[in-house]
Amino acid sequence: MSNNDIMKKLRVAMKFTDDDIIKVLALANFRITKTELGAIFRAEDHPNFKPCGDQILRNFLNGLIIHQRGPRPPKSQDSQKPQ
Repeated sequence: MSNNDIMKKLRVAMKFTDDDIIKVLALANFRITKTELGAIFRAEDHPNFKPCGDQILRNFLNGLIIHQRGPRPPKSQDSQKPQ
């Protein structure tokens, strides 16, 4: 299964629009345009098809974690001290 297939399945499962995916990627500090995103969801035989790289998928998954759970709480200094 390719990264493109994974992105397509997650898009359908989460009922995300292109704008939703761009917002999730922004949560992971990754910027992508609608045109670049559309190229990932095209059929492989389409002339404007673009393979989804590992970096895009990784940042989407990290952004999805932030989207679902919320941002990671800051670590306090007390919890890092050994006892």
